[in-house]
Amino acid sequence: MRVNHVGEVCAQALYEGQAATSADPSLQAFFKEAAAEEGDHLAWTRQRLSELGARPSLLNPVWYGGALLLGAVAGRFGDRYSLGFMVETERQVERHLADHLERLPVADVGSRAIVEHMRRDEGGHADQAQALGAAPMPEPVRAVMRLAARVMTATAHRI
Repeated sequence: MRVNHVGEVCAQALYEGQAATSADPSLQAFFKEAAAEEGDHLAWTRQRLSELGARPSLLNPVWYGGALLLGAVAGRFGDRYSLGFMVETERQVERHLADHLERLPVADVGSRAIVEHMRRDEGGHADQAQALGAAPMPEPVRAVMRLAARVMTATAHRI
């Protein structure tokens, strides 16, 4: 659950960075709304960590700052690419959450409910961004995003 919590820290920061760099007020609102939903996920995962007797990642301020910067950089490439970055981010998160659901014990009803709800929301963000005109991310960018996610996941699991 710590990894999921870090993912929500990062997603919230990404979308805040993208909102800050979009020139389109309607897209600013879209990114801010997505960030607010990620804030809900953040609260749910934090509560679940407490219930499980676990702690958040000690690197959360680093994750947040890095993701905020990354979101701002994505936004500077223009709204279509910023939306494309969101689509790719959310599709990768969807896959991670689906994998997590497969590994969670069936009896862990609390964690399963949170992860399933987040998976649906993330898919909705991706679908909305796609409908708003997202440009597809080039494969090298997608590959770097997958690598960064693996590093984040492995690190957050431990620290």
